[in-house]
Amino acid sequence: MNNSYNWYSTIIKPTWSPPSWLFGPVWTFLYCLIAVSFGKVFYLAWQGKIGLVVALPFLLNLIFNFAFTPLQFGLKNNLLAAADILLILATLIWAMLAIFFASSKLVSEGGSSIMWIFYLQIPYLLWVSFATVLQLTVTYLNR
Repeated sequence: MNNSYNWYSTIIKPTWSPPSWLFGPVWTFLYCLIAVSFGKVFYLAWQGKIGLVVALPFLLNLIFNFAFTPLQFGLKNNLLAAADILLILATLIWAMLAIFFASSKLVSEGGSSIMWIFYLQIPYLLWVSFATVLQLTVTYLNR
């Protein structure tokens, strides 16, 4: 991991790039939100209260999210990391839309609202949007 940190510290980053120490606390907070909200989605899908198609973007998002670090820091490949973070952002938006519509359907059928899952994704969406711009900029600067 030290080798990866050394590599990342040598690449060109924009002046507005946050300090490296900030990523750990931000991702720790976000992974707590993800664990609670994604866990609830998977549980509801397992119970049959929401369709598997609603859980699919959450599952894909996790896969792409977990792939980012090995691509960026293991392979040291900015281009693959840029493609991956675009997939993270796209599946997150898809997941948010899927849960928004699933919550509306549940409520109309007399079930309880799960809109809190949608709202819990907002900090994740804000960070991933920022991280996407950052990664695309890093990829461009180091082409």
